[in-house]
Amino acid sequence: MATPLIVNVIELLRRPGSTKEVQVSVAASDVSFDDARMTDDDVQVRVHMESLTNGISVRGETTAQWQGECRRCLVPLTRAVTVELDELYQSAPDSPDAYAIENDQINLLPMVRENLLLAIPLGPLCTEDCPGFCPQCGADLRSTTCGCSRPVGDDRWAVLDALKDRLSDREG
Repeated sequence: MATPLIVNVIELLRRPGSTKEVQVSVAASDVSFDDARMTDDDVQVRVHMESLTNGISVRGETTAQWQGECRRCLVPLTRAVTVELDELYQSAPDSPDAYAIENDQINLLPMVRENLLLAIPLGPLCTEDCPGFCPQCGADLRSTTCGCSRPVGDDRWAVLDALKDRLSDREG
């Protein structure tokens, strides 16, 4: 079965300067993420290909859904990740960053998979200011407050804090 992420580029290779637009929706199972963070929702790919003298420039974006847990409060998250694509495909790649053109076709699958997996945050947050759990009693600080005292600073820095106070007293 042919995948929509394999694009025939024979006409682009014959005429430098020519362009081609590709916009497809691909099942996540066809992308073979092999990553539990990726959902089963379709992956959207939109690229603009331009034939150059040294290969084919592929620019555009891809969007997919991922799932995980907030690293502070463990709330389940499902978010979209959109990645800008800008890659070079060459018949005989002269750069380790270039992808190969094989049999007058470009396989967008490895580029899409790699870019999406690299864009997923390793430690996602539900909100930037998520308070998480109280380190003493374990209360969920998003929905409640607790009476635990919060350490003001790290005791290991006490000597430097005292020195800072003495220096600021001399200046003032």
